[in-house]
Formats: sequence, structure tokens, C-alpha cells
Amino acid sequence: MVPFRQFLLKIHSRCNLACDYCYVYESADQSWRERPRVMDPRTVRRTAALIAGHARDHGLGEVHVVLHGGEPLLVGAARLDALLGVLADALDGVADLRLTLQTNGLRLVEDPALLPVLARHGVRIGVSLDGTAATHDRHRRRPDGRGSHAGVARALRLLAEGPYRPLYAGLLCTVDLAADPVETYEALLEFAPPRLDLLLPHGTWHTPPPGLAGRTVVPPTAPGAEPGEPVPYARWLRAVFDRWYGAPRRETGIRLFEEIAALLLGGTARSEAVGLAPVDLVVVETDGTIEQADSLKVAYDGAPATGLDVFTHSFTDAARHEAFRARQRGRAGLAPVCAACPRSAVCGGGLYAHRYRPGATPTPFAAPSVYCPDLAALIDHMTTRLHRDLTALEAATRPAPR
Repeated sequence: MVPFRQFLLKIHSRCNLACDYCYVYESADQSWRERPRVMDPRTVRRTAALIAGHARDHGLGEVHVVLHGGEPLLVGAARLDALLGVLADALDGVADLRLTLQTNGLRLVEDPALLPVLARHGVRIGVSLDGTAATHDRHRRRPDGRGSHAGVARALRLLAEGPYRPLYAGLLCTVDLAADPVETYEALLEFAPPRLDLLLPHGTWHTPPPGLAGRTVVPPTAPGAEPGEPVPYARWLRAVFDRWYGAPRRETGIRLFEEIAALLLGGTARSEAVGLAPVDLVVVETDGTIEQADSLKVAYDGAPATGLDVFTHSFTDAARHEAFRARQRGRAGLAPVCAACPRSAVCGGGLYAHRYRPGATPTPFAAPSVYCPDLAALIDHMTTRLHRDLTALEAATRPAPR
């Protein structure tokens, strides 16, 4: 059994945006409709106590709590302050508490009381931004159809340029094939992010991501060979990688590239998106339901469900649940074609949700990622660049023969 170290709390189940690609509201699972808007204080207290108990029982020196939604800042400053206080009190003397919040940023401008609360509790803030104003507003719109980029930009200036800079964790950007990749990257750099996350749009073999309709499951090609299918996401990501990697100085971190590079060099990664590390994240919904990662909502109605909740079960019960154990088996948990692939230790089969294919056996998640050819092409590209540079570095530092 692998204990949980990351606890994602859905403290508000509604949002003030209507993003067209949202995996919570626009996907197969619509369970949000039946859940309370806000996590009740009783649920918060019970969840905090269970997190502390889990940390104590498994000797965890540190736990990471992510506040999520919907839009978590819709809870308001007073309720947020109380919630953070409950978590801090429960973990005091048990484990170090690392707090992160993922937001669309709009409430940071609309409610001036929020940032002081977040600063007082040391909450690191990640903000969703999809690049240029045109690209961002194409997808991340308000319910009345207005774009949200201008409001997000104001929030980011508060974080990047003022006394709250230490809270700024970085930006999360969903890849849009219609946007120029380098232009997107440079638009994100305008807000001086400490780090970027570039996310592939959530999709499956049943509901393919944009640009991948009609893709079939194919065995991965040999390293260095051209994939047998178009790889639009690899082309997009390779352009950003080359711009980022070739910069004369470090401009920011990009999580996907850094973790692939670490794996290629024999290190480890803790991302769900790549690598074979066992999943150590659990989700608690506003009603106290314990679920798997909510990216699974793109697969089918009820895909993240476990049947567990914080009032009648512990997180150790959840960690023993087959749904979580299935994601902790490393290479043995991959589809046969993936387990045999030389890239499997790096791509790890891709994000679990992206493997969903009805009819696959022994489970519908026993297929390669719908992004398999793209991941292969990106990994091969990065392998070539890193190998070339490491070879040159080795040659430059080799002692001259006497």
C-alpha cells in the first residue's frame, strides 16, 4: 500500500467561468450537479483530522494539500481563513503542511481580502492562463460570453509585481493547437512565472482531444523512427521545448520538460502525466466523497468514484482500494504494448485518464495513451537534444591527452 501525500480538496464545486474544455462541467461525469456548492465546516474538520491521522499512521513528515474547485476562491475570505486554520491546527506537530491553491485568478482582483488571508497561511497560488489574450479568451470565457484574460492579467500583476510574489507558484496552460506555440510561451513569460505547467487537453479514445479524431491504437515505433500517425501535439510541444531549452538563460521552469529530462537522465518524477511513480494523490469532494483524480471525469460517468467518504472511511481505507492500487503497479500496470516499449519508464503510459478505451482488456484503461505517438515523438526529440549536449559537455571536460 502506498500512503497518500497529496490531498486535493474541492472546497467549492461551482465556477465563475464557463471554459469550453472543462473536464469538470463539460465531460461525461456530471456528479458536480448533485453536490453542495461549498465544503461544509464539519466536512473540513473531518477531512483535516483524517489527513493528520494518515500522516501520523504512516510516518509522513510532510503533506501537500491543494485547494481546488470549481473555483476555490468563491468560498470567500472568511470561510477560506477558517478552513486554512482548521488544516493548520490539525497538522500542527504531526507533519509539515504545504498548501497550494489553483485558481482562475479573477477573485484575487474582485475581493481584496483574499490575498492577505492566503499570505497569512503561506498558500502558494497557481493561476490558469492559456497564453495570449486571443487564445485565452477563445476558451476561458465568463458565463455571459465575455473573455477573462484582462481580469486574469490584473490578478497576475498583483502576484508577480507586488509583495505577494512569494505566493506565486506559477501558471497552468492548456495546449491549444490553433495557437502558435512560441507566441503562447512568450505570452506566459510576460507574467514572470516561477514555473509553467503545459497540459494536454483531456481526452480519451472514446472522446478524442482536438486534432486527434480517428487516431487508432498503434504499437509505439522504435526510438528515433517517425511515428506512423500525425503528431500535432508533439510538434507544438517540441517548438516550445526548443525555444525554452535554447534560451541563453533560464526564463522559467516547465514541469513536463523538466520531469521528462529527469527521467531520461535516470532520475525520478512525481507527475501523474509521465513516469512510473505510484500515484499518491486523493481527492475529497465538497460532500466528503473520496475520489480518484478528477481528470477521470472525461472517461465516463462515475469514473473517479470509489464508494468511500470521509465520514465512514479513512484515507488508509482509500489507499487499499483497488482503484488506487491499479495506479501503483508501475510497468506491470501498463498495457502490454506499453510495457514492451523502450520509452515506458519515461512516458509511464501517459496520464491514466487518457488511456481509457471502451473494450480494452482487462480494464478499459489498459490501452496506450490517446497521445501515445505524440509522447513518443516528444521524448525522442528531447533524448536527441540532451544526448547531443551531454556528449559535447563530456568532450569539453575530458582531460587533454599527454
